[in-house]
Amino acid sequence: MNLPDLVRPGLDVLFCGINPGLLSAATGHHFARPGNRFWPALHLSGFTPRRLSPAEQGELLEFGLGITNLSDRATAKAEELTADELRAGAVRLTSLAAEFEPRVVAVVGITAYRTAFGRPRAVVGPQPFAIASSRLWVLPNPSGLNAHYQLDDLVEVFRRLRSEVAEAL
Repeated sequence: MNLPDLVRPGLDVLFCGINPGLLSAATGHHFARPGNRFWPALHLSGFTPRRLSPAEQGELLEFGLGITNLSDRATAKAEELTADELRAGAVRLTSLAAEFEPRVVAVVGITAYRTAFGRPRAVVGPQPFAIASSRLWVLPNPSGLNAHYQLDDLVEVFRRLRSEVAEAL
């Protein structure tokens, strides 16, 4: 099952995951694996007034937030995607950003971002260029498999993004 994009014109932030995990593909919900820290980080950073469950993903639009993925191919691990698939995702994401014009596109996963956009030295945080007319950010992968970032670290980076978005309003 392909996960549908959760997008509309004029979002504050369009979050772009790498690809659906197997549980996300089976349920039709983004970031569905119980160990994924996307939903807690979103709430604890102030993007949402309460912690949403993956099944409540549609409510994100009410908060000016959306979700898409670089690739729609479901895998057990993001590392199973090829560089070509990630680069094709960058092209698709750029088109989506041009069409829907979110204020910020936030790619969730630094390693995938580096490959997809050909930016091997990119670091987490705001990027020095736009994607279409949108500001571009890179966030750490919230997967429970990413031991480099604990929940508090994720929340801090998400909070920095939220602060930038709030200042722009």
